Amino acid sequence: MSLVTAVVLMEVERGKVDTVAQDLLKYDGVSEVFSVAGQYDLVALLRTKTNEQIADLVTDKIRNLPFITRTQTLMAFKAFSRVDLDRMFSIGNEQT
Repeated sequence: MSLVTAVVLMEVERGKVDTVAQDLLKYDGVSEVFSVAGQYDLVALLRTKTNEQIADLVTDKIRNLPFITRTQTLMAFKAFSRVDLDRMFSIGNEQT
């Protein structure tokens, strides 16, 4: 069974990034949280079984956390990884 994946970009009040990151990790479905440079302060990767679980996580939990001032949610359509690329480029190049 494949999981539904979303990326949530967050602006957080100054000095509260670590607190919000730790709070996010308490929720089922939040697989990773990164502090980042640029327009946003945190990026959370969400992975759940259904779109509805993503919606609940974003609207009922993440949006209600204190110190988050703005979010943008990106739904993933297809996942690409280095493992898949290595496999793709090795086709026809097998050593015998």
